[in-house]
Amino acid sequence: MRIAVKRDDTVVDAEGHVAGHDAGATLVRRLLRLFPDSVLIGPSARRCEGFDVAPAEFLDPADTVVINMDVLDSPYLWEVMATPDARPRIMNFVWWSTSTLTDDVQRASVALSCALFPTFANSERTATEIREVVDRWTVKAVRDKARLAWVNLGFRVEHVQPREKTETPIVLYPAIYLSKRKRPDLFFQVLEKVHRDLPLRVEMRLHESHLVTERAMDLSRHNWVWIGPLTALRSDYWHALARTTAFLATADEESYGLSYVEALGAGVVGIMPDKPWARALVPEAYPYFYSDAAQAESMLRDVLADPDAARRALDECTGGGSFVDWIQARHDDDAFERELSEHVHTWFGA
Repeated sequence: MRIAVKRDDTVVDAEGHVAGHDAGATLVRRLLRLFPDSVLIGPSARRCEGFDVAPAEFLDPADTVVINMDVLDSPYLWEVMATPDARPRIMNFVWWSTSTLTDDVQRASVALSCALFPTFANSERTATEIREVVDRWTVKAVRDKARLAWVNLGFRVEHVQPREKTETPIVLYPAIYLSKRKRPDLFFQVLEKVHRDLPLRVEMRLHESHLVTERAMDLSRHNWVWIGPLTALRSDYWHALARTTAFLATADEESYGLSYVEALGAGVVGIMPDKPWARALVPEAYPYFYSDAAQAESMLRDVLADPDAARRALDECTGGGSFVDWIQARHDDDAFERELSEHVHTWFGA
């Protein structure tokens, strides 16, 4: 049985590698690495580095399991691949929050897709959202057959690099987009006030679609703000995290929060909104949850003034152990790969 991965926005470069370091591209690479000799569904057939690209209609439904990251497309994909002799084997992979769906047609379509096809979610929170949308938008005869599993995405713990001290504290904008949902205005409202009292440097690594926006150009005029593209190499990304002092999370909603988990696992102190998505990532006694901008300012000042004390507070919230060890143990991508592989086998015998 061969595994095929579908994500329409995936770009394969001239050398045959999946390009980009956004969450979607990273997940595609993880899936292709997890299932050797797999296929990436694309517009035309080609040989790549460790995988093939092929249109869906070229695949044998009797010998292929499709992991579909474009969940809305699963019913259509089934029609494309079905033959009189074989039913397609399709598994949804939901790696984003269903709360981002604003149209009833989209919500109902996702609900039907997740009820008709086995669905794997990137976190418990996302799985809960899927259950709710399936219960609301599908009839009992359909939703009773739904199969749903989840595990935290996690990250590759071996990528973490030793901490490096910097002369000026570095605060990370922990997102690659300036979209409204990420609340960049709140981020800079807080950082501008803290900067009046303490020296700091903000680093932002943005997706190219947001890097060239007027908003990004306005922000880059501050001499204490550095804005650049996503790092070309993962080693450079982890090296940057090793030098980062803190991040301020301002997003309204996240399905999981991989970038925050990676930063926490690298020893960066996170100041996060007191929201369910953030609490799901850390110990119950985590000390840096804020309820308003003023509280975020106060916490960030304390962390930047004495990062070592902040890290000791993080250790204390685990009950006396190492906070970084706690994060790495609970968000190790070994668990993700193991659970995903087991469910592909359980659901499809692959």
